[in-house]
Amino acid sequence: MARITVLGGSGYAGAAVVAEAQRRGHSVTSLSRTSPADLVDGVEYVQGSVIEDDVRESVIADRDVVVVALSPRGDMAGKVEGIVASLIERLAGTATRLGYIGGASSLLVEEGGPRLWDTTHEHMPAEVKPEVQTGLNALELLTTGPEGLDWFYVSPPEEFGSWLGTASTGRYTLGGDVLLRAADGTSTISAADLALAILDEIETPAHHRRRFTAIG
Repeated sequence: MARITVLGGSGYAGAAVVAEAQRRGHSVTSLSRTSPADLVDGVEYVQGSVIEDDVRESVIADRDVVVVALSPRGDMAGKVEGIVASLIERLAGTATRLGYIGGASSLLVEEGGPRLWDTTHEHMPAEVKPEVQTGLNALELLTTGPEGLDWFYVSPPEEFGSWLGTASTGRYTLGGDVLLRAADGTSTISAADLALAILDEIETPAHHRRRFTAIG
């Protein structure tokens, strides 16, 4: 049994990780500013701001894995990078793994090719770009961080979000740095299926200081 904390455990991806971790019998703590509508029995829910050092410390101390599933929107815009930098400094040299659920834009569109960001950012709505940039920045912080930190970065596929209504299949296809697409050209996964990939990584680590992706 692992001791797992999910920062942003009430969001689309975070809540799915919380539920899957508890289903597998892990000790799970969820930190969010608001209490989720649907509470999972056996999960420790902490309501508070991840920005506050004492609140953050109370849920990451002595954990086996800390998963960052924060949304850089609203009053969290521009603040997630600072939280990631603080976590890197705090957890480097400890046995705690740090996981980050980011976005698809840092993925390569093909082996050796440009990033998805490089091919799409000119057509993105201006209000979306800062959020995407946060994911790119977080990956850079982890990649250039101290070698004493064991981290993994999860890039969902191109289409990922609660508004899509993506059905769960109970399975996933794993990838590395290149954007994955199904045979029909789609690139999507449900939060529940992405959580399967994340918990498999937690239980059987295969991506040490590396990024991975998955599609449903």
